[in-house]
Amino acid sequence: MSELWDLIDETGRPLGRTHRRDDPDLPVGSFHLVVSVCVVRRDGRVLTTRRAAVKDWPLSWEFPAGSALTGETSRQAAVRELSEETGVVVDPASLGLVGRVREEQALFDLYVARVDDPEVIPDPAEVSEAEWVVPATVFARTGAGEMAGPWVRRLRELGDALRARLAT
Repeated sequence: MSELWDLIDETGRPLGRTHRRDDPDLPVGSFHLVVSVCVVRRDGRVLTTRRAAVKDWPLSWEFPAGSALTGETSRQAAVRELSEETGVVVDPASLGLVGRVREEQALFDLYVARVDDPEVIPDPAEVSEAEWVVPATVFARTGAGEMAGPWVRRLRELGDALRARLAT
């Protein structure tokens, strides 16, 4: 069964309509919500995942991410996506918002979650591997073309805010 998304406007306000993921492009002026979590261990390393070979941007690196489903808040969707892709569970209240990027058909929210040393259990349908890296590795992978395509702009726009959040 295909995912169902709430449609929102460019400010994030609900439009009272939904969109099926597999349907053609979203109606003009409408967006859906995409979320991601940068998980940080006590040693400062961040969790990166490599996309499964069958997905768009195959075998590219990213932070765990996905679309909010109908009825979910941004934080709820972020917690669900993180858990589904990596098995890592965090409290929605513990997420720190890094920022939002307006994309062509989505509003993208990036969060940071601080954890002790969780067990990571990648979902093979979503993730081919997971790796804890120093934050500089994420930015080096972006420059080397190893991050999934959408992450180039996301990190260009949110990189400074992410670095600041990771430094605290």
